[in-house]
Amino acid sequence: MALHVPKAPGFAQMLKDGAKHFSGLEEAVFRNIRACKELSQTTRTAYGPNGMNKMVINHLEKLFVTNDAATILRELEVQHPAAKMIVMASHMQEQEVGDGTNFVLVFAGALLEVAEELLRMGLSVSEVIEGYEKACKKALEILPDCVCSSAKNLRDVNEAASYIRTAVMSKQYGNEDFFANLIAQACVSIFPESGSFNVDNVRVCKILGCGVTHHPCCTGWSLRRKQKETSHLLRTPKSLYFPARLTAW
Repeated sequence: MALHVPKAPGFAQMLKDGAKHFSGLEEAVFRNIRACKELSQTTRTAYGPNGMNKMVINHLEKLFVTNDAATILRELEVQHPAAKMIVMASHMQEQEVGDGTNFVLVFAGALLEVAEELLRMGLSVSEVIEGYEKACKKALEILPDCVCSSAKNLRDVNEAASYIRTAVMSKQYGNEDFFANLIAQACVSIFPESGSFNVDNVRVCKILGCGVTHHPCCTGWSLRRKQKETSHLLRTPKSLYFPARLTAW
C-alpha cells in the first residue's frame, strides 16, 4: 500500500502533481529572458535582404527552407509561455502590417538583453518597466522628426513602387524593381476612393512555365480552367483564353 506524501504548505498545494513553481529573479525572470533571447537569436541571422535561410522540419516531417520569420515561428510551435508572448506580438505585426515580423523578435530580444543588465545592476522590475515606458514616450516624440520621405499621392504607380520596393527586396532580392512595379499596378488599380484598402482584392494565379519576369497584371477576375483544343478569333471579347489555362474577365 502506497503512502500518501503530503505537499509542502503554500502555493505548491494549489498546483496539480508535476507542476513547477518558479519565483524570484534567478528562477523566474532570468529564465524567461533567456528563453526570449534564444528565440530572438534564432531568427536574427535571417533578418534583412542578406539574411540566411533556415531549415525547419515540422512535426509532420515536412521540410521548410525560408528566411521568413512568420513561417519559422509557425512551424517551430513554441511552447515556452514568455516566448509565446513575443510570438503573439510577431503574429499581430504580420496581421496589421504584413511585414516586420523578424524586426519584432530582434527588437524584443535587444530590449530584454538590456533589461537583464539593468536587473543585475540592482534595479527592480517595476523600475525597468517605468524606464521603458518613458523611453517609448520619448521615442514617439522624436520619430516625426526622423521622417525621410512621405507618400503624397498613393494613386501614382511610380511613387507607390518606390515604397513597396524596400519590402519586396527582403523576399525577392534582385527582382525588387520588377515586382515593386507589378504590385504597385495591382494595388493602385483597386485602390478605393474611401482609402480603406482591402488586401483580398489582389489575387495571385500561379501557372507553370516561363520565368520570373513573365508576370502580367490583369484588371478583372482571373481563374484557371482546362485547356481547349480549338481556338476562335473574336473582335470584342469579354473573356480572354490563354493556352496556359487561364481565363480573365
